[in-house]
Amino acid sequence: MAELGEKPFRGRQVYKWIYKNRVFDFERMTDLKKDIRSVLRENSFIGLPSVAARQKSEDGTEKFLFALEDKNLIETVLIPDDYSGRMTLCISSQVGCPLGCKFCATGYLGYKRDLSVGEIVGQVLAVREMYGDGVFDNIVFMGMGEPLLNLDNVVAAIEIMIDPIGLKVGAKRITVSTVGIAPGIRKLAESGFKVNLALSLNATNDKLRRELMPIGKVYPLEKLFSAIREWTGVKKRRITFEYILFKGLNDRREHALELANLIRGIPCKINLLAYNPVEGADYQRPEEEDVDCFAEFLYPRAPAVTVRKSRGKDIAAACGQLAGKKGYDAYHG
Repeated sequence: MAELGEKPFRGRQVYKWIYKNRVFDFERMTDLKKDIRSVLRENSFIGLPSVAARQKSEDGTEKFLFALEDKNLIETVLIPDDYSGRMTLCISSQVGCPLGCKFCATGYLGYKRDLSVGEIVGQVLAVREMYGDGVFDNIVFMGMGEPLLNLDNVVAAIEIMIDPIGLKVGAKRITVSTVGIAPGIRKLAESGFKVNLALSLNATNDKLRRELMPIGKVYPLEKLFSAIREWTGVKKRRITFEYILFKGLNDRREHALELANLIRGIPCKINLLAYNPVEGADYQRPEEEDVDCFAEFLYPRAPAVTVRKSRGKDIAAACGQLAGKKGYDAYHG
């Protein structure tokens, strides 16, 4: 607004209209003078990502394929929790992903670009437009992309999300998930936001972790856990370790014992999740009883252990499956 020759507080007015009131038409911003509205209309636009496709799972999970202004596509997932009754919105931070984790469909898609602040927040606004403000309780950066490789935009988006006249989401209701970008973990710790951090761990030694997640070559466990200890020290909050179980690879009692030793002394909880099959990946999903046995042996050796049931597998909306194959096919005809 200052660049347009207006007083800066006018920008705050527009901000409030967009984020608090969800008004996306300058003409409806009635506390702005007509000439200001006219200038805004000529020089700016407000655009939400458009729904290119949507699918609903048998378990209530809903997946949205959003088309951006440049026709790139991203996926966002609305996930119900049967136990708590809460809803979680899983959002993307990049178009594709550059990290190439061997078990993740997004990694096979490749990387196209980072999302802008508006494209990150736009996913939240678009879902609220469809269902209202109370549609979700939590937001997780667990969609397409690695959020800590787009950290500046992710932090700016979080600032809008937690702002009382922005999206008014409690910081403790937001989780940023990373595959382990150690410098990004440290920077996020310094941000001052009381958000949660989740780490996709998946292995208890560097050899297996490098096989599953090439980023392990850059940030081995020793370097990674140094950043994690800094996070828990600065934030005074526990971290969540996400551990995907692969049949015959990391799902035995000895692996559970190694995991307990690895995280000893770190305030944390561990989410266990059975691998969700991805086309092109040569891994197998373990039996449910093996997952339960792993969890039973791990606790109480670890402070808190939860077995997460996969949601939305039938529409490729579960963890690791977001590459938009069905949605892309539908979008491109």
